[in-house]
Amino acid sequence: MTDDQNIHKPNNGVSSIARGTIFNLEIVILVAFILATFFAAWTPGLDLSPNTLDVPQAESQPDPNSISQQEQSLPEATLQVIGPTPVLEDGKTLGLVVGHWGDENDPGAVCPDLQFTELKVNQNIASLVEKELAQLGYNVVLLKEFDPKLFGFKALAMVSLHADSCNYINDQATGYKVAAAMGKENQDKSTRLAACLRSRYGQATGLSLHSTSMTPDMTSYHAFGEIDADTPAVIIETGFLNLDRQFLSEQPGLAAKGVIDGILCFINNESISPTPLQPTP
Repeated sequence: MTDDQNIHKPNNGVSSIARGTIFNLEIVILVAFILATFFAAWTPGLDLSPNTLDVPQAESQPDPNSISQQEQSLPEATLQVIGPTPVLEDGKTLGLVVGHWGDENDPGAVCPDLQFTELKVNQNIASLVEKELAQLGYNVVLLKEFDPKLFGFKALAMVSLHADSCNYINDQATGYKVAAAMGKENQDKSTRLAACLRSRYGQATGLSLHSTSMTPDMTSYHAFGEIDADTPAVIIETGFLNLDRQFLSEQPGLAAKGVIDGILCFINNESISPTPLQPTP
């Protein structure tokens, strides 16, 4: 065999070693790739237990029967309470009917200019009376003319506020009127409440008692038969919208004072002086 033949003869041992080395290198590269992928996906401190993988956490739902933390920290008065009008059990509740309030069929007396109305007068006086008596510790319940709460209403006393006509009748159509609930079990108390209103309202306002124009709308006032039989009640006409317009529009505070003083006269059982009547023309 010549030297050239020896040179071109394949070396089977070297080829086998080369192939083995390449195979081992491929395995090492594959393992390295797998390990690199694993470590890239792994975060230190992450709990890989089955209980924490791919399990969505439900959001916390509020309990519809509970009050929010913010509401719990607020004063009780800011939480809206829907229910019947509270009536104190300590004899401190007073009822105040705002004449013609909520009565679509009878809005009360209205002056020709449409700017001065009985309802407005009643509302102004009622708001002042309620504010002052509340400051004295009384629970004043403001009632509409035909308020459902009137039926069986229990209170220390109830006063219905009204005002008289805006039409010119005569020069004597001025002053106030008071009528008590008659024919009730507590008629004596209603009579005394009326006497207190007559006395104190006249003293506070300087108006005269106009006793000659009492109408069945006053003496047989509908609310007298709706409230509890033990609730003393009166109705007062605080003045005439015509001749007493300036007083009622400019001095509602004096009118409110007369009503307040009359109620307190009744509650405190104060003495009553005879009420001067309007001079007969």
